[in-house]
Amino acid sequence: MAVPLHPILWAGIGVAAAPLAFYIALIALGVIPFFQRHFLYAHTVNSLWWSDINAPVGWGFAKNQVTPFGLQTSDGETIYAWHIMPLPLYLQHETTVATQDLGFFHGNAGHIAQNIRPASYHALTDTSSYHVLAIDYRGFGHSTGAPDEKGLILDAAAVVDWAINVANIPPNRIVLLGHSLGTAVVSGVAERYALQGVEFAGIVLVAAFSDLATMLSGYRFGGLVPALGPFALYPSIHHVLDRVLVDKWHSADRLVNIVRHTKKRLRINLVHAKNDKDIPWTEDNKLFRAAASETIGTLDDDEFNTWKESCTVRTSSDSFVTTWKTGDDIIIRQELFPYGGHNEILSFAPVSLAIMRSFDLEGTAYD
Repeated sequence: MAVPLHPILWAGIGVAAAPLAFYIALIALGVIPFFQRHFLYAHTVNSLWWSDINAPVGWGFAKNQVTPFGLQTSDGETIYAWHIMPLPLYLQHETTVATQDLGFFHGNAGHIAQNIRPASYHALTDTSSYHVLAIDYRGFGHSTGAPDEKGLILDAAAVVDWAINVANIPPNRIVLLGHSLGTAVVSGVAERYALQGVEFAGIVLVAAFSDLATMLSGYRFGGLVPALGPFALYPSIHHVLDRVLVDKWHSADRLVNIVRHTKKRLRINLVHAKNDKDIPWTEDNKLFRAAASETIGTLDDDEFNTWKESCTVRTSSDSFVTTWKTGDDIIIRQELFPYGGHNEILSFAPVSLAIMRSFDLEGTAYD
């Protein structure tokens, strides 16, 4: 005859099983496109209830230094944007538009002024002549619509089109800067224009990933808990994810296309912090290899690693810079910085320097 379990023991089993049941339920919901996109983009998680992003002075900007406005996308959505004037120009009270423009595309969750983002705008505009255009993707903040891969690329295209056709900034005076999810958006919109023969001053990808399935395969919440739990150990998990995910974000493939269609000049800068606990810095290795291989041909792993080492300067045990230049004025640069985590790196020196290099130092005291 079976001995009944004590109620306290049953309660203990229930408490232990609850997190597992919750996790399995999340995985099951993640297969459904609606929930999958909410988990990925986290676009409804923001501080709009207590933050007025139409009053940028609350984030330390000078009065009227930031102009909030709306952009219309080609598919009818309205995208909320900030135009941030460089402080030196603001101080001079000039009415002319400077000749450098920077498009900033943030990561998932929050809105245009949430978390580290305003600090990064300050770092980019406080002492330079760079104008910054930052947007909230569709479904984020005050922007209309709901996010998906195609839509976010259309949002970025709306920014680029506005800069070129309304602000009259030529593409070779525009740098596309993306962070985290924004690196995938930048890769997508840069590829879109590369196929049309449009070349920008530079592409700067901060805390990037090669494709969404690969990133999720190794993603850890807080740098500790694997997002996929025991499923991450499954050898074919990447291929399974690539089939299940409705938005693929194949950034490595897009960089290949960008390099392939470049006719004159290209600057790709990859910046990552060694202590990034969200997206491993090794993702940049895949992006660098994809872009560089388009110019050097196919090498096996050992050959490529030997070649890459010859292009690398190791600045410390936790940092290095790899630079590949071709005779066709193509420069692909990967920098690993020891500190900065996933977010703070945006306002660290390597990002500002990458932008200056893209502009060949124009807009600085040394142009």
